[in-house]
Amino acid sequence: MSSPVFALLTGGGTGGHTYPAIAVAQELERRGHSVRFVGGRRGIEGRVVPAAGFEIDLLPGRGLQRRLTFQNVQALWGACSAVVRAIAIVRRVRPRVVVGFGGYASFPCVLAARLLRVPVVVHEQDAAPGLANRLGVRLGARPAVSLPGTPLPNATLTGNPVRAALAHLDRPPHAASDPALLAVFGGAQGARTINRAALGCYDAWRARRDLAVHHVCGPRHVDACAAELAAVRRSGDTLKYELVGYEERMDLVYGQAALAVCRAGAGTIAELTAVGLPAVLVPLPGAPSDHQTRNAQTLERAGAAVMLRDEDCDPARLEKVVSDLLGASDRLERMSLAARGLGRRDATERLSDLVEAHAGDA
Repeated sequence: MSSPVFALLTGGGTGGHTYPAIAVAQELERRGHSVRFVGGRRGIEGRVVPAAGFEIDLLPGRGLQRRLTFQNVQALWGACSAVVRAIAIVRRVRPRVVVGFGGYASFPCVLAARLLRVPVVVHEQDAAPGLANRLGVRLGARPAVSLPGTPLPNATLTGNPVRAALAHLDRPPHAASDPALLAVFGGAQGARTINRAALGCYDAWRARRDLAVHHVCGPRHVDACAAELAAVRRSGDTLKYELVGYEERMDLVYGQAALAVCRAGAGTIAELTAVGLPAVLVPLPGAPSDHQTRNAQTLERAGAAVMLRDEDCDPARLEKVVSDLLGASDRLERMSLAARGLGRRDATERLSDLVEAHAGDA
């Protein structure tokens, strides 16, 4: 039998579920606690968790599709297998607390923990809770949320853990660069709608000297975007427009940007609010529970962002929204302060405190 661990962290599938879990694991380990992970075989956690130095068990199966398909029959069988496997893992490692971060692999471990009377904390990154966390709370898990107004009963507002480089970033509350830097990005894989709209603004902006664009288009879009940019450029253009497929130093981009144009995933929202960066948010259509729209609406209501629906994100509308915002420095400063008001730079510590307080509390 394995040595018992303090916390068993579970969830994944995407970076939005996985990276906050790694941040909490690192903080718990810094406090002297032992931790271990459980994830899914199909998610990124099988790669990034070991790279961060932690052991992980991987569950079989896949998530359910939101319609009646043969794949759902296979998924239900996989889910049953995952629950049996999760019960065996919880019995073997005997954690004092299980922490669920959402995603396919989270619920089997949360269910196993409740069956074995192990305390559970679940962390919800989005304004619209995912199915795994909603079910976990019904089973008696203690919820922690990233954004105010998230509809989980008796939730503790901890914020969403972000990378240390961003949690400690000292960014002025207003644009300080000259020319003003517009950061355009769409997540790790990029966003076709945002790419097309931003590149479509080039003609209107080509003579501007007061604006620079740093556009992270995503690795799979870089060739097409580079060809489109090359086709529209002319000799004599004064606009500084930098196009990259992937950006390793997003902390530098956040620190210099006056405004961002981006999706509204949980990780992005946490980073924007942690550093106080105003944004034009273009939610991904069709996201589960439409959580990106809910995230964007939360920031827009607080005055920290402007939401532009995917179907409305064309070059003409994006150019007007961006130009109007960059031309209103007072409004940008208010947006920055509003974003900081929503951000929780100490989210990792807050969530770790909650985990410690709940450990052993059957």
